[in-house]
Amino acid sequence: CWEVRKHNSSEWCRFIRSNPDCRMDGGFLDYLNGVFCVFPPRLLPLAVTLYALWLLYLFIILGVTAEKFFCPNLSAISTNLKLSHNVAVFSLTSPLHGVTFLAFGNGAPDVFSAVVAFSDPRTAGLAIGAIFGAGVFVTTVVAGGIALVKPFTAASRPFLRDVIFYMLAVFLTFMVLYFGRIRLGEALGYLGLYVFYVFTVVLCTWIHRRQRGNGPAPPGPWEPEVPTDPEEPESSGTNSSDYGEEYRPLLPSQETSLRILTTALSPLDYRKWRRKPWYWRLFKAFRVPVEIVLLLTVPIVDPDKDDLNWKRPLNCLHVVTSPLLCVL
Repeated sequence: CWEVRKHNSSEWCRFIRSNPDCRMDGGFLDYLNGVFCVFPPRLLPLAVTLYALWLLYLFIILGVTAEKFFCPNLSAISTNLKLSHNVAVFSLTSPLHGVTFLAFGNGAPDVFSAVVAFSDPRTAGLAIGAIFGAGVFVTTVVAGGIALVKPFTAASRPFLRDVIFYMLAVFLTFMVLYFGRIRLGEALGYLGLYVFYVFTVVLCTWIHRRQRGNGPAPPGPWEPEVPTDPEEPESSGTNSSDYGEEYRPLLPSQETSLRILTTALSPLDYRKWRRKPWYWRLFKAFRVPVEIVLLLTVPIVDPDKDDLNWKRPLNCLHVVTSPLLCVL
């Protein structure tokens, strides 16, 4: 398909539509047909520029999904399963949380894209390169960007453990590429390495907790971790007046259902909007359509809120919109 540029510009569209190598079986948009048939040849730089901006917008969608919808639900699942978010004094995610839930959420796009790439002989060679490219991007650009935006201190021993396992996986892949084949043993070796990694993380965490001994107990289900003030008197427990009438609403609210729905669907905080600079407002304006669509289709459980982000009108609407999204 790359030979399209060897033809005259008047033949680009016909070549793209008649060449079987240019057919795209998956995806909602036919990018080749758009750049060579929709746009005239003289506007090819404009088409490439628009595609680059569209790629940037897709990254924005991915970031909004992870920040606003994936991480809160992941935190709720971990809290409900009584998986502690902190290990002793370090800011480490729970072992099962970090190496299973978060790892799957982070690696799911790579897994599915690799499966799609291997299903077609023309793109099978991209699978390994794409996975290693993603690994290099995460360990360089993502880590470096986070360090610039929010400096942090990494725990030395867990970091060294993760680096050793990562180097082992890279070495196994190098051996596979060097010999030019992969057998059942090598494939099972990859999976076994990950299982051993999970076992090592859980074991190290258990040993670390045993060594600390009298550390603070992890919070209970749906209980946020907040620092206690020694001068603040502790609560005397549940007041007897909390056990009111049997049919009193669990989450009383004086607002109407329409008001609750419109407030829940509004991704803008007007007080924050007035304080922010113009470039933040511009970036937020690009994110608003994505956030509204996701708010309409993805339920969010937020343990950090008193009502766990329960909005009855919106959650009733999710009963209809979420299955439709899954079907789509």
